[in-house]
This record gives sequence, C-alpha cells and structure tokens, in this order.
Amino acid sequence: MKVVRLFDRATVEEGLWEELEELLISADVGVNTTAKLIQKLRERVREERLREGPEVRSALREEMVAMLRVDALREATQPISLAPSGPTVILAVGVNGTGKTLSIAKLAYSFKEQGKRVILAAADTFRAAAIDQLKILGQRVGVDVISHQPGADPGAVVFDSLEAASSRHADVVIIDTAGRLHTKFNLMEELKKIKRVASRGDPRAPHEVLLVLDAITGQNGLSQAKYFTEAVGVTGVFLAKLDGTAKGGIVLAICDELKIPILFIGTGEALDDLAPFDAETFVEALSS
Repeated sequence: MKVVRLFDRATVEEGLWEELEELLISADVGVNTTAKLIQKLRERVREERLREGPEVRSALREEMVAMLRVDALREATQPISLAPSGPTVILAVGVNGTGKTLSIAKLAYSFKEQGKRVILAAADTFRAAAIDQLKILGQRVGVDVISHQPGADPGAVVFDSLEAASSRHADVVIIDTAGRLHTKFNLMEELKKIKRVASRGDPRAPHEVLLVLDAITGQNGLSQAKYFTEAVGVTGVFLAKLDGTAKGGIVLAICDELKIPILFIGTGEALDDLAPFDAETFVEALSS
C-alpha cells in the first residue's frame, strides 16, 4: 500500500478518507474491516485533534497493530507452546497450492533446531505427490514421516503416527491433510474425522489447528478461514509466500472478523524461512 505517500500532506482533508479506503480495499483488507478501521481513525482524529498527515498515519498504524493482536500473550512469548506431557499434535489444514507441505517442513525444522523430536503424518493420502513431497522434505529436515499407500484411510495414518510418537517419545506430531476432495463437504467431513482420531489418545489433541494461507490469496482467504474454522476450529494462521510482492492485507480481516491469531510467516523456499508473526513489523511493511 502507498499509505506513506498518502499522508505526505500538511493537513488532512475529506478527500483523504476516500483515497485511504481505496488503498485498503485494493490491499485485500476487505470492505467491512476497512470501514471499521477508517471509522476508528476518524474518531481518533477528532478526539485527539490530529491535524498533520504523519500524525494520522501513525494513528492508523496503531489501529492496525491493535486489530492484529488477537492473542498478545502468544506474540509476547512463543506462537506454539508444547504440551506438558505426551506429544503436541498440530493439525495443518488449507487448500491445495498454499504451500502447506513446505510450511509443515519449516515448522518441523524449527522444532528440530530447538532439540525437539518431530514426526510428520502424511495424511493427505488422496495425492501420491503429497506423500512423496512430505517424505522428501522429511528427509531434508531429518525427521520421521509416517505414511501409507495413496488412497489409504487418512485416519489410519494419524493413528499410526500417534502410536509411533508414543513409542519413539516424540515431542511434536504435525499432520499434513488434503486440501481438496470432490466437494467442500467431503473435505470438511474428512478433516473432522482426522481430528476425532487425533483426540483419542489425548482429549486435548490436536493442540493446534494451523491454517496455511497463501499471502496473495485475497478475499478468498477469509472464506477459507471461515470454512476451516467451522469444521475443525482453527487456532492460528501460518501466512505462507509472504514476499515483496504479496499484499497480505486479508490477515487484518481474518483477525478482525474471526479473531484468529496469525502465528507464523513464511518468506521464502528455504527451511529456515520461517518467523513468528510480529504485528508491528507486518504493519510497517504493509503500509509502506
């Protein structure tokens, strides 16, 4: 967004609000969230008697940061806290093409770098390529991958993965899942089944349901977040493919409308191209 240049003016006039609205919507912030941001900003301008462009720009950034801080405690500590006993089970969901499998490998690499033992569950059994990709990435990371033949029951893969985690004293199990079945209903029902299997050994599992979103997915990202949250209760978002060309404004709408925190960002193809989400850094990049 060209917000920086938008506020390069001595005084704030009425026309600025229309320009700001266009900029926010074009950055995929969404109509509802854009309206809410502008309303809050106009109230601050009036109450605090802000007159100069840079003052208003700072206020806008503060409002955006506040909107993104759905779970300030996580941002202050760490995105994912491991379970006190037994493996921490992370269910990764998202549509095909978002970079889900690579994002899982990045998470596994991060945990391994912390000295944790990780197991990956290849529960996207509907695509042979997905199983093969996870195996290759697992080898690169140096972690075990539990898989069955293509077309096998994903629930059985999850069950075997949890059994392996128990016998091998693993700290983390990350479950890869399908991103597309014949219908949206079939996909969501399959994910619900996987979630039930994951909870058999530990009622708290899966401890995290991580939605992997492509940073340039636009308004479709909000729809994806709604569907997956209704089905399996998304607890956090991994924003993938966040490079210099990505707009990424949709995360403001997700945080605003669904109250789901953004936990991680992926910025490249390397295994260590992973960072905890930082609201201030994100807003600085988005609004510059």
